[in-house]
Amino acid sequence: MLLVRGRAGGTELTGTIYERGEDAPQFRGAPDEDAAYVWVCDEFYEVDSGGSSLEIADREINVAFESPMPRGFDTRAQAVAAAKDHVRTQFARIGVAPDSVSVTVENGDVCESDAG
Repeated sequence: MLLVRGRAGGTELTGTIYERGEDAPQFRGAPDEDAAYVWVCDEFYEVDSGGSSLEIADREINVAFESPMPRGFDTRAQAVAAAKDHVRTQFARIGVAPDSVSVTVENGDVCESDAG
């Protein structure tokens, strides 16, 4: 299992890549169980009212969450690239520049990092 974390504006978003042999979540819309890698992460967007309160970059906003959209991939590289893109996209949806998001990929004892 790989954890992909994006950090920016004082908050973070973490998703999971399940690797071959691990049991990815099973629910409606989940990718084919034969996928070698399955990416699962929340999706959210800013709303004018309602939702959940979130403090980001010294301002408070309201966000609403969508159901996670798991995606299957054939290779680890494809899954990691899509996960990084997904995390940056979620921050962009709440007004944070994608290149200001620091992303790490954690696999047990190993942590890969890039900032932007």
